[in-house]
Amino acid sequence: MTTAPAPAATRTVTAEEIAAYRGAVRAALPAARDQLASPVHAFVLAHSVAERTVAALTADEPGPVSVVHLGQDIRCRRLVRPGEQVTVRLDVLGARREPRGTRVALRSRLTGDGADPTDPANSTGSAGSTAPGAAEPFAELVTSALLVGATALEPFGEISGAAAAPAHAGAAEPATVVHEPTVEWIRRYALASGDENPIHLDADAARAAGFGSVIAHGMSVLALAVEEITDRYADGDAARIRGIGGRFSAPVTPGEPLRFDLQPDAARRVVRFSCRTPAGPAVKSGWVELAEHEAGAGAGHDD
Repeated sequence: MTTAPAPAATRTVTAEEIAAYRGAVRAALPAARDQLASPVHAFVLAHSVAERTVAALTADEPGPVSVVHLGQDIRCRRLVRPGEQVTVRLDVLGARREPRGTRVALRSRLTGDGADPTDPANSTGSAGSTAPGAAEPFAELVTSALLVGATALEPFGEISGAAAAPAHAGAAEPATVVHEPTVEWIRRYALASGDENPIHLDADAARAAGFGSVIAHGMSVLALAVEEITDRYADGDAARIRGIGGRFSAPVTPGEPLRFDLQPDAARRVVRFSCRTPAGPAVKSGWVELAEHEAGAGAGHDD
């Protein structure tokens, strides 16, 4: 159910913006082994449509409304390709009234130019594969957000639109890595992602919103976790990422250690993770699902 026809937007994605986004996320990591997009770039492409949708949903609110990103799930058939024309279509799955406002669930589907016959996800017999040259939805996202101060939107639909996280079979050796986000890292991510909300860039705006300083984007933390998992468990091959999920529980401020606890399953196909600051959990219930490594996969890599 939706409150209006699903919003849509189409644009061409450039190699430069793909490289800028992944480079911003990986600023404290070695350069990526390939020239592929970040799996989280799908969220960047859907974000502007989601912003316009939320603005339309809250147009009749009598007072100011702020958006708190609660959780994000991303399912990937493949990564976005440089030069590809991408169409984003969004549905509002539901809304539920809560004490501080209204919680909403948004589903975005990203469709590209057509299937890539060299992509393992589109090989003969793959579940949900499409014929070469046919338009394909290559990513689907479910975003959970709280519209703080929204009281005019009538409840409807369902807000639990995300599929369950993949099963975690057994456990391999865990890993822990610590990063320390900087103001420059946050600023670089803001420019590369197009999310220039003042709370990420201006200390006065952040303090006015109730934070002690500027804060990192929740999706920057999620994207950094994905890059760590790609390097450690996917042989540096971002194309093996098939799904990502996480719930945002607290802000991340610059200059403080941010600890990533990574727990792969026995087959290294699912990696659970959490992110913590000295104040407590920042991302909870995180997971990344990996495709099996296939001979010939990763064609086009530089290595």
